[in-house]
Amino acid sequence: MGRWNRFMVVVLGILLVSWGGPAASAFWGSLTSGPAAAKADALAQGAKPATAVNGTTVTLTWAASTTTAGRPVTGYSIARYGSATGGIRVPATGGCAGTVTGPGCVESNVPAGTWYYSVTPLLSAWQGPESIRSDVTAPVTDTTAPLAPAVTAPSYVHQGNVAGVPVSGTAEAGSTVVLTVTGAGAQPLTQTMMANGSGNWTAAPLNLSAFSEGAISYSARATDAAGNTGPAGTAASTKDVTAPTVTNVQLNNFSLGVLGRIDKGDSLTITFSEDIRGTSICSTWPATGTQTLGNGGQVAVHIDQNDLLTVTAGGCVLNLGTVFLGADYTSTALSFSGNGMGNGTTPNYSSLAWSGNRITITLGAGPSSAGTVASTSVFPTYTPASGLTDTATNPLVPGSVSGTPSRF
Repeated sequence: MGRWNRFMVVVLGILLVSWGGPAASAFWGSLTSGPAAAKADALAQGAKPATAVNGTTVTLTWAASTTTAGRPVTGYSIARYGSATGGIRVPATGGCAGTVTGPGCVESNVPAGTWYYSVTPLLSAWQGPESIRSDVTAPVTDTTAPLAPAVTAPSYVHQGNVAGVPVSGTAEAGSTVVLTVTGAGAQPLTQTMMANGSGNWTAAPLNLSAFSEGAISYSARATDAAGNTGPAGTAASTKDVTAPTVTNVQLNNFSLGVLGRIDKGDSLTITFSEDIRGTSICSTWPATGTQTLGNGGQVAVHIDQNDLLTVTAGGCVLNLGTVFLGADYTSTALSFSGNGMGNGTTPNYSSLAWSGNRITITLGAGPSSAGTVASTSVFPTYTPASGLTDTATNPLVPGSVSGTPSRF
């Protein structure tokens, strides 16, 4: 063959190879005959792969492919299907993703189910026919346990929620969540629910009336669709359904004042059976801790002509109630407040202090027109405001309470 003819064979061969585009099978041929003519060549169909399954890992092996003329291929493209015929082609992932150079690969974290794999040989920009699909794989199983669910429960179980305690949380989407509630005095409660597509779950409101007061524990475990059960997620509440009461009301005479007369420095102490929620006393106070209102004219103590003591304060909505002093201290309205330290030892300002189960009201500067009470059998009476609660938000037992015999 002359040089021109050989050139035409190459050109036409390139045209034939390129005609089908990147997805076409590679093919080379000659348009002439003779000793120098090129031999026809093409990519053969890929070999049917064999599979082995271990949990969510599938190992594939297959016979190496060549062209019909014996040329080695440059790689393989691996895919899987959910059925033996038809179905959607899913490109393999992990070690079987992209172009695999050797006759084997391992795909990890395969979704649960049964799969049929195929192998397509590649030579540069060309690909051969896809192989016959593998026999069905052994079922790919999910062996990874779900994470511990997050559990959200109220800090306190109290009178207002004990018959319907809300508990919710998050877990692996689609998993089955088993919630167990334990505490003293009753058998554990269990409830089963499904986490939705976003992983959220909500228990039906729980009636925890049978449990004793004290610690309540919540434990939730998630089981996925493959039957894997994960570790427990936990939460805790304190059950307190006992209403607080007033246990004492006492008038305290300031040592530098006149016994039996209302003076600057005299104080009133109200004691409760348990800690009172600070927020229920003063709107800006925390639920627990200690707080004091005082200097800067924040607090004013008022005693009316009927010897009824009330308190007003700036900086918060005050919810306290009234105290009847139990004796005829005054026939005119009195008010005690002020700023600064006065004589340097006794504050001029009135103050309101809260510490756990005790409220103390201390009188600041005020008029000296009050009378003197000689009797020692003076019983102050406290009438609390509605809305006072303990730390668990149980409301204070209503009604007036007489205190210890005492006087300013």
